[in-house]
Amino acid sequence: MAKNILIAGATGLIGQELVAQLQAKGHQVSILARKPTQKAGIKVFLWDIDQQQIDYDAFNGVDTVINLAGEGIADKPWSLQRKQQIIDSRVKSTELLFKAIKETNTPVESFISASGVGYYGDRADEVLDEESLPGNDFLAECCILWEKAADEGIALGIRVVKLRTGIVLSAKGGALATMEKPVKNFVGAPLGTGQQWMPWIHIDDLVNIYVKAVEDPLLFDAYNATAPSPVTNTTFTKALAKALHRPVWPINVPRFALKLILGEMSILPLISNNTSAQKILNTGFQFRYLTLENALTAIYEQKE
Repeated sequence: MAKNILIAGATGLIGQELVAQLQAKGHQVSILARKPTQKAGIKVFLWDIDQQQIDYDAFNGVDTVINLAGEGIADKPWSLQRKQQIIDSRVKSTELLFKAIKETNTPVESFISASGVGYYGDRADEVLDEESLPGNDFLAECCILWEKAADEGIALGIRVVKLRTGIVLSAKGGALATMEKPVKNFVGAPLGTGQQWMPWIHIDDLVNIYVKAVEDPLLFDAYNATAPSPVTNTTFTKALAKALHRPVWPINVPRFALKLILGEMSILPLISNNTSAQKILNTGFQFRYLTLENALTAIYEQKE
């Protein structure tokens, strides 16, 4: 059955692909945006998270809300102010959506929220499933607050799905565009020990998980939205170098060097998340890209 879906954060890398896929499957899609914009075949409504303002007309007939809104984790250095912006952009956007749902009495059936594998913190080789305890660093705190805000929907009788996303691989930018730069410039090397686990996912698979979350009423609570085969940083670096036909330096980039360059943000490429995708697999979801090599091959063929 076709859904009437409202998406916040639809203009980002994931959002644009998701909108196209949902429309292709016959769903009605409208979006929330900070500035007036024209989107073919899509109604655009305005909202302002900082001012807690939103166009209530956006909720007319809506049965599904997807929240992808959030400031980029790695876009700017982590000052105290920036950290608060990262948290607020996720938590306050969620709170604003539920405020509008309650005040308009919209009979929303499903609320699907982005989250991140940062929920688990740095966990070395521990296999992490959705029942694993959260971490205690900044990223974990951010994800905990984010998911807690999304869970407000449960008290309203709404089905809430939280997708803990790993490193999204896309030909159109995002994390991969950053990671490929040193490799392309012949200075690619593993980071830190190189043994930290990197939970990755091809953007096509991530979008399809969101579509399944929309269409399958049996999905509920948190799911790791990561491929079934996480790899270490060393393995990832070598696979990326192979895809780009570049060498890998035999010497790892030391942790202290990353700290000098990135400050506190240096934890991002050093966190180890050995995530399990078994819970989403148990729903019958089938990944198109089970191996990193296949995902990278598809991406760089698309770029050519």
